[in-house]
Amino acid sequence: MTTATPKQTDHNVTITEKAARQVGKLSEQEGHAGPAVRVAVQGGGCSGLTYKLSLEAGSKPGDKIFQQHGVQLLVDFKSLVFLVGTELDFSDGLNGKGFTFSNPNATKTCGCGTSFST
Repeated sequence: MTTATPKQTDHNVTITEKAARQVGKLSEQEGHAGPAVRVAVQGGGCSGLTYKLSLEAGSKPGDKIFQQHGVQLLVDFKSLVFLVGTELDFSDGLNGKGFTFSNPNATKTCGCGTSFST
């Protein structure tokens, strides 16, 4: 018998195990006590909005905090509007290396994968 994985709620931002391991490695290299990454959206890029990632020591007032695979994902309210349902992953394959976003809200993305529009 198999057990179904619970579906994420529409308001969640998630991270894969592979991306969580990479955040943990980067946090350790930077000397942060616990792995926490801020996932944000800002204006710019070729499609209008750009993803922004940064390692953080802790949350800020008003942040929505998602805990998964030992990593805290910190998202401010304005960014959450664009990020609901997004999954953060990490790719180290032949086509490049880095964090990738699977965002169901994006109606258009650019070739670099860091810019989108809704």
